[in-house]
Amino acid sequence: MTRPAPLVPHAPAPPRPARTRTGGLLLTVILVGQFLAILNVNIVNVATPTIETDLHSSGAGLQMIVAGYTIVYAVLLITGARLGDLFGYRRTFLAGLAVFTLTTLGAGLSPGTAALVGFRLAQGAGAALMMPQVMTLIQRNYHGAARGRALGLWSAVISGGMVAGQALGGILLGFGTGWRIVFLTLVPIGALLLVVGLWVLPADEGGGRRGLDPWGLLSLSAAVLLLVVPLVLGRNLGWPLWGWISMALSPVAFAVFVRVERWVTDSGGRPLVNAGVLRAPGMRPGLAVLLFGPATWGAFLFTSALHLQGDLHMSPLAAGMMLVPCALAFAGVGLAWPLLPPQLQRSLVPFGYVVAAPAYFGLGLAAGGGVPYAVMSALVGAGIGVQVAVTNLATQHVEDRYAADASGALLTVIQLGQVIGVATVGTLFISLTQSGGPAPMTTAIGCAALAVLAGVSSIFLVRALRTGRA
Repeated sequence: MTRPAPLVPHAPAPPRPARTRTGGLLLTVILVGQFLAILNVNIVNVATPTIETDLHSSGAGLQMIVAGYTIVYAVLLITGARLGDLFGYRRTFLAGLAVFTLTTLGAGLSPGTAALVGFRLAQGAGAALMMPQVMTLIQRNYHGAARGRALGLWSAVISGGMVAGQALGGILLGFGTGWRIVFLTLVPIGALLLVVGLWVLPADEGGGRRGLDPWGLLSLSAAVLLLVVPLVLGRNLGWPLWGWISMALSPVAFAVFVRVERWVTDSGGRPLVNAGVLRAPGMRPGLAVLLFGPATWGAFLFTSALHLQGDLHMSPLAAGMMLVPCALAFAGVGLAWPLLPPQLQRSLVPFGYVVAAPAYFGLGLAAGGGVPYAVMSALVGAGIGVQVAVTNLATQHVEDRYAADASGALLTVIQLGQVIGVATVGTLFISLTQSGGPAPMTTAIGCAALAVLAGVSSIFLVRALRTGRA
């Protein structure tokens, strides 16, 4: 099959790197780095009571300890992708890993709440430097079936990190050594990855050096902050008026960002997100799928943790183990997908959401836990596991030199989807729990509805790929 024509005129593409014996080790390094970044979203959750007691943290301080990482991470993902494009993906990944490792050490040694909040914010910045380079390095170093397998592992690591964070936090706290261990345990792993990464990551010069697009950066950061900050903090603050105003202004800010990017393009500059990427067949419906699908996933993991530990009185470890079948099913589908014939790969995507939507509804019926709950959660994981296919299909017509733009956009949308899912369905769950309403069933219906939206979007994705139109 011939490669698609370039999206916009450009210089000849650099040669693809030769395959080396370190290919498997390269994938291991970047995926373990990604795992550490994803793990840090949830690992601190179970430690908050201990942090509050030890550091005498206020409610607002605890919120920022938990949420500050996610806020910075979500805001800087596309910027991290552009920095990799400017300065080299190897260099940017290793810089992000170094920042992440050092700030994780700082978090574990923090003497007070303010220092811990500062290190958590810096951790998010390090993660935002690392994460976009993972997908870009996969796209540039793996091709054909090898790329499909690598993206399957990429997706499995994302799901595994989200599920493992809470369970691992519970295990570490079980040693009775205090909250600092949830950070300090990760430091030697990060240091080892740095040493190995210096050896195995291929040298590159990035994709271009035409500037960072500061106006695009400012307008996009404002748009994401206006949306993410009230969604992350609003529930614990009682949904204040400023939060609603902020969310209402977010679409306006996104519209300003689009106008700014058009102005940068017309002026001969390089925009933060190349418009040609969004015109690639399948990219726009793929972004819609990767908004609604992760929204269901984030909402499910958040509400299931509250339900299993709160309503069913499970320990953090037991609650995490209850979700292992879900994570295994997610990973299994992601790893098996590249082995299927191309036509089946496309058809699998809508079918996955056909499985996931009723499985979410089944979770509401199996709210008592036990084997029925584990089985329904496994079906959810199997259905949502097709997201690795979405990632591959959405980017298959994007030129390699625009991999950074595509990975930044995809990761930002995935992160926003998770935040939106937690803020909407999660808030509904907490409100119904406090009022004595049918929280598990109502939130299960909400997740099922989001899965239906993802499924409908996936039909448009498959159609766009078949017709070759955006």
